[in-house]
Amino acid sequence: MAGDPPKAGATVVSMAADAIDAIRAHGRATFPDECCGALIDVGGTVVEAFALENTTDGEPRRRFRVDARDYLAAERRARGLGGSVAGFYHSHPNAPARPSAYDLEHAWPNLVYAIVSVVEGVPDQLTAWWLRDDRKSFVEVPIRTPAG
Repeated sequence: MAGDPPKAGATVVSMAADAIDAIRAHGRATFPDECCGALIDVGGTVVEAFALENTTDGEPRRRFRVDARDYLAAERRARGLGGSVAGFYHSHPNAPARPSAYDLEHAWPNLVYAIVSVVEGVPDQLTAWWLRDDRKSFVEVPIRTPAG
C-alpha cells in the first residue's frame, strides 16, 4: 500500500502512469517555480496527483507550501474517490529529486513524498521518499507502475 512504511527496502510506492504523467506535466507547467500537490491513494495505488497551488510566502523557485484549505480540498477529493491522501509531491527546479533540508524540516510522518527534478523546464527523475520514524532523514522508496 502506498501509505505503508518501507520494510527493509522492499516496499514500493504503487503509482498509476496517469499520476506520474500529471506530476511531470505540473512540474513542466510551473517551471521555474516549484509545483506541489497531493498523492491520492485508492486501494494501495496512487491513482491521482491532485494539483495544488504553491502558496509559499517566500521563494517559489525553492520552496512550496500547501494552504490548509487546499489540503482539505485534497482530502475531499480523496474521499470522493474512496481513498485517502497518501502524501504529497513537489518539483525541484534545476535541482536533484532528493529531499532538501527544508523538505525534512517540514515533512509529516506516515506520508509518501514524491519529488520530480525539472531541468530547464524538462521533467527528469521522479523519486519517492518516506520520513524515518526518528524524523532525522528520509528513506527512498522505489516507484512501481501497476500492470494493466
